Amino acid sequence: MTIIDGLLWFTMLGVGVMAGVYFTFSAFAMRALDAIGLPAGMEAMQSINRVIVRSVFLPLFFTTSVAAAVLAVVALLDLSQPGASFLLAGGASYVLGMFVVTVVGNVPLNNALETAAADSAEGEVMWRRYMKSWVAWNHVRTIACTLSMALHVAALVARG
Repeated sequence: MTIIDGLLWFTMLGVGVMAGVYFTFSAFAMRALDAIGLPAGMEAMQSINRVIVRSVFLPLFFTTSVAAAVLAVVALLDLSQPGASFLLAGGASYVLGMFVVTVVGNVPLNNALETAAADSAEGEVMWRRYMKSWVAWNHVRTIACTLSMALHVAALVARG
């Protein structure tokens, strides 16, 4: 096994875990938090946002992003290699659809949610905005991660 193969295995597993995390929020967690109602649902999400950045999530978030980007660059350096197009597309899907979307879409919304008091009129307006925008961006992340996972699996198969 080469270093690239090891990095590919790590990336596939990391991207798969991240797809599962985002799928959980898209499929049911956010609806459950919204169903609890204010202020409890919003306070729970504020707590999740505080805890997640001090958990194993953040190192996995960054290392899979770097690994996917490295694999995409490796593919760009020699597009004739087996699976290179899959590596490139998988890395692009992950970096753009997960990392960039998180940085420009979800994180600013998380920061705005943190500053709003859940038991205020401002909090209710913020929660409605958050639910609409954050969940939409999260759907993008879920799809991008799932697509990236499939493309990285295809790259592994193509590499033999």
